[in-house]
Amino acid sequence: MTEKLRRLGPARDGTPAPIFGYLEQAGEVQAAFYRLPPRGLSVTSLTPEQAEILVAQLTSFGHSLPSVSAEHHTAAAFAEAWRQQTGVKSTLRAQLRLHRLSVLAPPESTPVGRGRLAGERDHEHIIGWCREFAADVGEVVTINAASWPSTRFAEKRYTFWVTPDGTPVSMAGVTPMVAGQVRVDPVYTPADLRGHGYAAAVTVEVSRAALAAGATDVVLFTDAANPTSNALYQRIGYVPIADWTAYDLTSTSPNAS
Repeated sequence: MTEKLRRLGPARDGTPAPIFGYLEQAGEVQAAFYRLPPRGLSVTSLTPEQAEILVAQLTSFGHSLPSVSAEHHTAAAFAEAWRQQTGVKSTLRAQLRLHRLSVLAPPESTPVGRGRLAGERDHEHIIGWCREFAADVGEVVTINAASWPSTRFAEKRYTFWVTPDGTPVSMAGVTPMVAGQVRVDPVYTPADLRGHGYAAAVTVEVSRAALAAGATDVVLFTDAANPTSNALYQRIGYVPIADWTAYDLTSTSPNAS
């Protein structure tokens, strides 16, 4: 995120400034967090006691948060500490699973076609598929040509899997490489084209390209409750390393329990 800010600069639409911080104990950094408004808080692993310290620090400076996203136990501990100290309850929004590529294992049977790096002429196609992807995963869909530069999809490089006649049938995006790490996101195949191995093929394509470019860590998130996508990525060499949870923090009414 710091690299993204370095490249793109601060928002110019009146959005509050980003917030970064770390927890230091006995002279050592134990955890770090960031928030890029209007998004919620993202934080590294915390104990329940450390979550209480962070919540106390944030509230002492008057920060209010729409949500928190972290490793499952950390997110739960933070949401509970936030409730205890502010009276604001949490609502589970998403449960994800973080994977890291171990040894890339392309499927024995690859669908007919090839990978093609998307170019400027594909821009509207990419926007449309990112909008469909966002709707599929339950995100607020506000993606159009005008809003595109401010979305989380804009910074990524996209690759299509195309049929022999050049028709795109699946898409995978990757983040810019930072400190040797690349994240694959999103991977999308239209509903009527699923079940043919296109998603696996395009994911292998972008994973192989990331390794060739020098990436030391290639990671991706899946819906923890979707056995199909989890099995797909594990078959091609991705290994689950952590469960990730997002909670929305919503105000309670005076009579709420």
